[in-house]
Amino acid sequence: MSDAEQPAESETHDHHDHDHEGPGYATPQAAIEAAEPEQTAYVMGLHVGQDVDAPDFLAVVDLDPDSDTYSEIINRVQMPNKGDELHHFGWNACSSSCHMDGLERRHLVIPGQRSSRIHIVDTKERRDPELTKVIEPEEVYEHDLSAPHTVHCIPDGEILISMLGDADGDLPGGFLELNDDFEVQGRWDPPGEIEMNYDYWYQPRQNVMLSTEWAAPKTYYPGFDLDDVEDGKYGQRLNFWDWEDGVIEQTIDLGEDGLIPLEARFLHTPESTHGYVGAALSSNIIHFHESDGRYHAEPVIEFDDREHEGWDMPVPALVTDILISMDDRYLFGSSWLHGEVWMYDISDPSNPRKADSISIGGYFGDIEQVQGRDIVAGPQMLQLSLDGERLYWTTSLFSSWDNQFFPEEAEKGSVMLKADVDPRTGTMSLDRDFLVDFGDLPEGPARAHEIRWPDGDCTSDVWQ
Repeated sequence: MSDAEQPAESETHDHHDHDHEGPGYATPQAAIEAAEPEQTAYVMGLHVGQDVDAPDFLAVVDLDPDSDTYSEIINRVQMPNKGDELHHFGWNACSSSCHMDGLERRHLVIPGQRSSRIHIVDTKERRDPELTKVIEPEEVYEHDLSAPHTVHCIPDGEILISMLGDADGDLPGGFLELNDDFEVQGRWDPPGEIEMNYDYWYQPRQNVMLSTEWAAPKTYYPGFDLDDVEDGKYGQRLNFWDWEDGVIEQTIDLGEDGLIPLEARFLHTPESTHGYVGAALSSNIIHFHESDGRYHAEPVIEFDDREHEGWDMPVPALVTDILISMDDRYLFGSSWLHGEVWMYDISDPSNPRKADSISIGGYFGDIEQVQGRDIVAGPQMLQLSLDGERLYWTTSLFSSWDNQFFPEEAEKGSVMLKADVDPRTGTMSLDRDFLVDFGDLPEGPARAHEIRWPDGDCTSDVWQ
C-alpha cells in the first residue's frame, strides 16, 4: 500500500511561490480560512498503570455540537496488545508534503512508549477508523532504538519518529524513519549524534530542526525522582540540526533555566526562525530565534513555585505542553501541577504578554468540578482549533507520573475539557457544558492523552 509516488528531479522548486498539490493547506492562513470546525477528535486512551485488564486504544470523540452524541466517545480502536502506553502520535502526511500529489492525510502513526510497538490506523472512515498494520518492537530494536515519541511526516512522504532510548532503554536515543508504505527504513541520524531526545520540530525553509531532551526510558519509566535531576539524568539542552544533512550544528545548554525541555514549537510561518520550548521542571518558557547565523535562547515566561501543605518543597508549575495558534499570535500552555491553562500574546515573540488563564484541577485549581465530575489532575495535552476559537485539553501525563502525583487519575480516569477562545480580545472561558469522561468505559477508567483532528492541527502541520 502506497499513498504516493516520489517526486521527480524536475520537481525541485522554489518553495516561496509554488502550486500546492499534496495534502493539507498551502499556507497557515489557508488552514485558518478553509478548514471546517472540527467535528471529530482522535484521542489517545490508555490503561497502563491501572487495575484494568485491557489494551490501550484510540478514542473517537464526537465534537459536532449538533450531534446527539456530542462530547461522547463514539468509537474506539483497541490495540492488539496490552501495556503499550500509547502516548504521542501523528499523521503520515501534512502540509509539508505539498508536492506529493496523491498523498493523503489519512493514516495515524501511533507508537507505544513502553512497548516500542508502532501501530498504523487508517482513518478513511473518520468515525470508524481501522488498525491496518503493527510494527513489532523487534524491528525497532534492530536499529538500537526504543521508546518512540514524536511522529512527524516529512516533505517526501516519509515519517520521522523521535526515539528516546537505545534497544535496552538506556541512552542514547535517536530518530527512526518509516517509508510511505510504513516500513522501517532505518535510522535518520548518525548514531551517537545526540545523547537524550524527546520532541522535535523542523522548519524546512530554514533548513533547521530542533530537538529537545527528556531522559533515558529507564530513568523516567518508574516515575520522577529528584535525585535523578541532581545526578544529571534529565536533559537541559536544545539541539539545532541541519535538516537536510541530519547532523547537529549547534547545541544550547539551558542550565537551571531549562531543566527537562519538552515540547518544541516553531512559529507556523515557514520563514520564521522564532519559536518556544516549555522547560517542564524549571517551569519556564524558553524563546529561541536565529540571528547572525546562530540560534539564541532565553526564558521569557516564568512561573513561580508555590507552597503546598502536602509537599515538603515548593511545588513547581510543571509546564508539560505548549502550542502556538495557527496565526502565530497566541501561545497556549499547561501547568499540570498548579492546575492552570494559560494564553499569552506573542505578537512580539521576544516579549510575550499574558492574555488570560483558567485555574482548574491540579494542586491549586479554583475549579474542581465540571458537571459534577471531580477534576483531579491539572491541564496537560492541549489542542486548538485551526481558527483558534476552541481550546481542548486532557489531564494525563504519563502513567507512572500520574500515579505518583495524581493517583486518583488511575481510579477515576481522565477528562477532556474545552475552553471557548476569543482571539480578538485575547480571552478564554471554560465551556462548562463540555466534558468527555474517560472514567466511564466498559473495561474501566482510562487515561486520556494527546488530541488530533482529521484535517490537521496546530501541533502537527509544518509548511515547506
